[in-house]
Amino acid sequence: MLADDDLGGALTAAREGDETAFAVLWCALQPAVLRYLRVVVGDPAEDVASETWLQVARDLRRFRGGIGDFRGWLFRIARHRGIDHLRRTGRHREDPVEVVDDTIVAPDAAVQTEELLSTGWALSVIATLPRDQAESVMLRVVAGLDVATTAKVLGKRTGAVRIATMRGLRRLAAHPEVTARNEKTATGVAEEV
Repeated sequence: MLADDDLGGALTAAREGDETAFAVLWCALQPAVLRYLRVVVGDPAEDVASETWLQVARDLRRFRGGIGDFRGWLFRIARHRGIDHLRRTGRHREDPVEVVDDTIVAPDAAVQTEELLSTGWALSVIATLPRDQAESVMLRVVAGLDVATTAKVLGKRTGAVRIATMRGLRRLAAHPEVTARNEKTATGVAEEV
């Protein structure tokens, strides 16, 4: 994963029309955008992500700010494209499906499969939360945005984001699938000792 300094340099170059720099931004941020959109819109996440990046490419020259601002701007666009998609189709989000995480160097196949299954499972559980909680958890925990940026993306006050995130995380901790998985993990660890 690239450091913010490297992404900041890529952002500056991409703003000036450097396609390779834009590709660096895309490679670094696309997996988080896809995970977020899987919770917001379900199966059409890849299509909505494409619409998101098309708008980013079109409007990037006018963007001002650093990489943190860019992340917030990117996720705000993704959220708006997701909401537009849901309005257009008149549907509610679908259950998330398998999540593919593009990596440059492929890890061990068994490790990669386990991570993919765990990510897909986690996204499906997060998708069961009320929408405001699911989006807050995805943006704060998965995408790594700070409270202020998350509030801007969601159009809410920072206190509302904190509360939604806290409630979402509490709900996840009490979710039957999470509880069962934690018990299974704890039992496996105890047997190893």
